[in-house]
Amino acid sequence: MTLKGELEDLFLRKKPVKLLLSVKNGNAPKYVSVLAKETDCTYSHTVKLLDMFRNLGIVEFEKEGRIKYVRLTQDGMELATDFETVLRKFSKLKPKEKKIVKA
Repeated sequence: MTLKGELEDLFLRKKPVKLLLSVKNGNAPKYVSVLAKETDCTYSHTVKLLDMFRNLGIVEFEKEGRIKYVRLTQDGMELATDFETVLRKFSKLKPKEKKIVKA
């Protein structure tokens, strides 16, 4: 699979986008268990997604004692902002009314 295909497979699903936006929201870095709870994912699934994000360069981890904090990189912040824009546009869309044609 190409990188483009892998990225589409990763980000065109609900949970990864929700996780990315959860990392973005708030002023301070968050730790993994909080992100898992906020996104309604298991801890292991959250860790797996965050490792994928780290390999793509969109998050970085910062360890303080036993706690591992997660923060967005500049690329991650831009990507999260782009997804927020897309989601806002989705919320503004309305289905077109069907026209009834009388015969």
